[in-house]
Amino acid sequence: MSLARILVLTTGGTIAMTPGSSGAIVPTLSGADLVGAVPALAQAAQLQVESYSSKPGASLTLRDLAQIAARIDKSFADGCVGAVVVQGTDTIEETAFGLELLVHGRRPVVVTGAMRGAQAPGADGPANLLAAAIVAASPEAAGLGALVVLGDQVHAARRVQKTHTMAPSAFASPGFGPLGLVCEGRLHLQARLDALPALELPAEWAEPAVALVKITLGDDGRLLPALPGLGYQGAVIEAMGAGHVPPALAPLVGDLAAHMPVVLGTRVCAGPVLRASYAFPGSETDLLARGAMAGGSLGGLKACLLLRLLLAAGLRGERLRREYSRRCASLPA
Repeated sequence: MSLARILVLTTGGTIAMTPGSSGAIVPTLSGADLVGAVPALAQAAQLQVESYSSKPGASLTLRDLAQIAARIDKSFADGCVGAVVVQGTDTIEETAFGLELLVHGRRPVVVTGAMRGAQAPGADGPANLLAAAIVAASPEAAGLGALVVLGDQVHAARRVQKTHTMAPSAFASPGFGPLGLVCEGRLHLQARLDALPALELPAEWAEPAVALVKITLGDDGRLLPALPGLGYQGAVIEAMGAGHVPPALAPLVGDLAAHMPVVLGTRVCAGPVLRASYAFPGSETDLLARGAMAGGSLGGLKACLLLRLLLAAGLRGERLRREYSRRCASLPA
């Protein structure tokens, strides 16, 4: 039986880094180098290997995501049954979610990387790359949306978060857990999520500026009125708890929502923004009544990315609100 053909697209990151002259690691390895270091990949799938870039995850942009998504779409049209994107872990929780929103069709898109450089003792890159290829070639992974695979765990892109700066077990899905795991060379699913609807970007689009504002104890909100003058087109507010801010900030949030779309999120690592549980000044009920949009169960990083992509797609007003709600795992209205 012939093996499934998958695209392996590398962008750089820790997985592709080796020590430089100073002893600190820098990007050096190509996609061919990474694949060549894992002979077992030849039994997992037929690999179509391409090097998109060689840079850290923190250097990727929204335009990079759009170009990577277009390349994946083309590979699917050419017969690939899945795709693996290899990158730096700094931004995996954002880029994977972005690819879920930008890649069309139901074929698996798997994002992976490494927490340790390629020549470090116990380097995790080879095992992560092999597990990602196994998942991308698995028919069972179709229709789940984009996935993140590290440490043999399979996470939904919309749920996964980086929870540690250096531990190999850095990735988790707080409040939800992984969808499955890779064991004995196979994907074993424990749960399923339906893929989110993809977005269409126009042929020409500009990268919108969206502010991400975390609210702290005693915050006076002085940043909020400045956002329109700084050129921001939208804002995500990481509020306290289930969607709360100090009372003095409530009118500032309302004024800002009159100028741009404002998503009410939470700085808590898991759980949704509520809609109607609290009614004090600065509560979620108050802020939603002033024009903010309920952020759903997305963390601030993903809410910010979703809002940027909706704005880049040219959506505004009620249509933007509706399309945001379709993709944010919100509570019923």
